[in-house]
Amino acid sequence: QVQLVESGGGLVQAGGSLRLSCAASGRTFSNYAMGWFRQAIGKEREFVAVISRSGAMTSYSDSVKDRFTISRDNAKNTVSLQMNSLKPEDTAVYYCAAKYSYSSAVAYDYWGQGTQVTVSS
Repeated sequence: QVQLVESGGGLVQAGGSLRLSCAASGRTFSNYAMGWFRQAIGKEREFVAVISRSGAMTSYSDSVKDRFTISRDNAKNTVSLQMNSLKPEDTAVYYCAAKYSYSSAVAYDYWGQGTQVTVSS
């Protein structure tokens, strides 16, 4: 089992920045690719970003590309999401997730409880 706990959410004005963190415990963190997802009220959960086990590969949704940056620290068992130039449409609950493979064909095995991000206009 892998336990994931997100932190860093909050209220920010449009154009501002937030940094989300996800702390992992349980199995070997570096064995898992890590992703961030978000879900706004009334909408389906959507992919935001993913990072490979070593951190060498990353991928982003078009809606956040060039504004968000995913990173990881395998020594500290954490994955982060730096969010810049935030927009009201970024408002959502943000979740981190873990899976054994970076491949998009592989489903995520573990999920955190989420952290709320609210961007005011």
